[in-house]
Amino acid sequence: MKDTPTQLDQHFALPEVRRVELDRPLAWLRSGWRDMWANPIASLAYGLLFAIAGDIILIFAWGNPYLSTAAVSGFFLVGPLLAGGLYEISRRHAGGLHSTFFDSLAGWGRNGQSMAMFGLLLALASLIWERTSAIFFALFVPDLVPNFWSFASGVLLNPDYLGLTLTWLVAGGILAMLVLSVSAVSIPMLVDRQVDFVTAMMTSMRAVALNPAPMLVWAALVVALTALGFATLLFGLIFLMPLLGHASWHAYRDLVE
Repeated sequence: MKDTPTQLDQHFALPEVRRVELDRPLAWLRSGWRDMWANPIASLAYGLLFAIAGDIILIFAWGNPYLSTAAVSGFFLVGPLLAGGLYEISRRHAGGLHSTFFDSLAGWGRNGQSMAMFGLLLALASLIWERTSAIFFALFVPDLVPNFWSFASGVLLNPDYLGLTLTWLVAGGILAMLVLSVSAVSIPMLVDRQVDFVTAMMTSMRAVALNPAPMLVWAALVVALTALGFATLLFGLIFLMPLLGHASWHAYRDLVE
């Protein structure tokens, strides 16, 4: 169902946004699965790149346990931008075209300036969260343990630090929701249309505001599947990240007229 344009939409020339049913995120995943296997080599190449990026994060985090969760959170924050090539594959597939990995690179170049500006915004959000986490734990847990597993059991799962951990998780959740609001459909829209990044972000925020329940379901699926990918020693990311990338394209096409 379409939402009636407001004066704000007309002033900023925003596209119309649809309201969708609660179960639509599952349909996005099914469509993403079909796109992935229609172009398996290019899609799984991105999955491999995501897995390598995850390896780098874990190697970095192991020696800096207080930054580990912030680094993983950063992976979630910049993921939509890194999936630009997957959106291009889905865009081409909708037009009946097969894609190679090199074909998919056009996704970043079609609206390069706006993509770069949005990338800087996501990088800034990641940096703010990383610095906030570092300062937070340095102030309240000065005697940090030497590796990730000891840090998890000694701090994150320690009842003595329950209030601290909950406060940190709530702060991270608020930031994640803000990033979700501005990025849910922004990058696919920048791949698909010649719009500026402010218009893309405003459209994304409107899509989330009009569909809070479906977008919460979608956010939960993204977090759960990405966590599953990390839990499988990153091998799962090879399949799960392309799946989520293609599904995000279908979320955009479903939400934005």
